[in-house]
Amino acid sequence: MTAGGGTWVLGVDSGGSGVRFALGRAEEGSPAEVLASDEPVRTGPAGIDAGHLLGHLVPAAMELLARTGADRVAAVAVGAAGMASLGDDLRAKLPAALAGALDVRRLALAADGVTAYAGALGQRPGAVVAAGTGMIALGTDLTRWRRADGWGHLLGDCGGGAWIGRAGLEAAMRAHDGRRGGSASLRERAEALFGPVAELPGLLYPRTDRPAVLASFAPEVARCAASDPVAASILREAARNIAESAAAVCPETGPDGGDSAHGTAGESVSECEVALTGGLFHIGDALLAPVRQELAALAPHARTVPAAGDPLAGALLIASALARGELRLPHHPRMLWVTTERDG
Repeated sequence: MTAGGGTWVLGVDSGGSGVRFALGRAEEGSPAEVLASDEPVRTGPAGIDAGHLLGHLVPAAMELLARTGADRVAAVAVGAAGMASLGDDLRAKLPAALAGALDVRRLALAADGVTAYAGALGQRPGAVVAAGTGMIALGTDLTRWRRADGWGHLLGDCGGGAWIGRAGLEAAMRAHDGRRGGSASLRERAEALFGPVAELPGLLYPRTDRPAVLASFAPEVARCAASDPVAASILREAARNIAESAAAVCPETGPDGGDSAHGTAGESVSECEVALTGGLFHIGDALLAPVRQELAALAPHARTVPAAGDPLAGALLIASALARGELRLPHHPRMLWVTTERDG
């Protein structure tokens, strides 16, 4: 179970653009060997396809073991988009499959928001907003999880990349029609990227990757925001949605140390760290500045902090804590499912 004096663990980050793997020692701060695949794991009638994930995971683990000289993996943590609602096949099949293929009996299956949380804040209380194509906010006081949004581009993900892109394209269509709320600059950017805007419905509606296509227009909205009031208003509304989700999940602690999220008015609360993570925030201050303003108004006890790491780092942290018997993040049947069968 050791190589070079350490216990080795595997972190997995499975998302819409592919799968990444990191093998490292369980000691905090240890460097990791990383491997990536551009092929996303399939989703079928049973949810996330366990067989397809294993087809990625086992060969990747074997290659990383060979690279590092490690003899085995003590614990695995898999973070996956859709795990909370589509992870039944993984929970049913992965424990036995990994025990047989890699002799792993300590396994954590986490929603991607949980690995984003662990990567950003580690195992301390607080809240994380993970925003890319979609948007989800998670918070914990280390006794339970709070979730806001993350419901997909049709029902939510308000303020995420697809939401911003869709609003920008709607403004382009309004300009094309001559309706109020239109933006000539966004129409020009849409035509430069996609062609005539009248053909956008035929381009977008049949696409299975529609959220990603919508999100690809979010940077254009940000580029126009400095000189276009319609684009600027879209980013302000996105910031308001993001801040509302963050405020909804911030743990609040009253004078007695107990959870006081629904306490009486005027009850004192401690500071809540809020980390903003994900590719959407690379847009920069055009989005970050209004997010901080809105959050200060909605949750005065919140303080934004830099994210320490990404979801792959979070998966590796969870696996390391699991191997050491020090996992303090709340277990949950869908958000953070853990099995710790003793080694045979």
